[in-house]
Amino acid sequence: MILNFGLTPKNYAPFGGAANDADAQAFITAAGITDATQKSAINQLVLDLKSANIWTKMKALYPIVGGTAATHKWNLKNPLDTDAAFRLTFSTGWTHSSNGMTPNETSAFANTFCGTNEMNINSAHISFYSRTNNSVSGQEMGALQNLPNSYTDLSLNYPGYGAFTRINNGGIPVGVVNSDSTGFYIATRTASNILNLFKNNNKIRAGTDLSNATSTRPIYIGGLNNQGSAGFYTNRQCAFASIGDGLTDTEAANFYTAVNTYQTTLGRNV
Repeated sequence: MILNFGLTPKNYAPFGGAANDADAQAFITAAGITDATQKSAINQLVLDLKSANIWTKMKALYPIVGGTAATHKWNLKNPLDTDAAFRLTFSTGWTHSSNGMTPNETSAFANTFCGTNEMNINSAHISFYSRTNNSVSGQEMGALQNLPNSYTDLSLNYPGYGAFTRINNGGIPVGVVNSDSTGFYIATRTASNILNLFKNNNKIRAGTDLSNATSTRPIYIGGLNNQGSAGFYTNRQCAFASIGDGLTDTEAANFYTAVNTYQTTLGRNV
């Protein structure tokens, strides 16, 4: 006989606290993350992105957590170990640590297997969290395709250009002065004539560069996929990167807040 005494049944969280978000837990399991702080940071990042209605706009999210190539490769949005899931594969020349992953500026790049054809020609973004302040003749991420011209790239402080971006357009990039290359950079196209570049919570360029075409060439991180060959390598430490649909000004601000909270929890914000 079961005695209820008029009490309403309750759903109790498992021992150790509430369960993680299912998408966060899938990543934690795949990447083999065991550190409690890292688990909490990942879970909160997913919750924040979902709360801001940004999660569904992401094709690839690289939280760069765990300190090794084996943990840094995973796509938070789809943590499967396949090219189709956009997990990273690394060339030689990378250094991995709890603060991020650092290319050597001579040969290192990571293949995302994700081209801008995964997004709409007038709605796409790329982002990169840099923990290195320098000026280098390299680009943090991107892919270039000729005929038709479809250039998508991001550089934070290129000599003679400063910070610049292109997304699905051709032509010579238009840069802005940027003396400090650290921080979270979001390059986003939201219309055929709107191409913005954000640094942290500030819009540092409001561009009107016209879109031209998408590309199947996969975007590289740590360098550029230049017509199918890696080049324009950088040496800036990456602590986060993403590829996805275009982000409005409000969405970019919310994205920065979520990523900054994530980096602060991990003790590596700049």
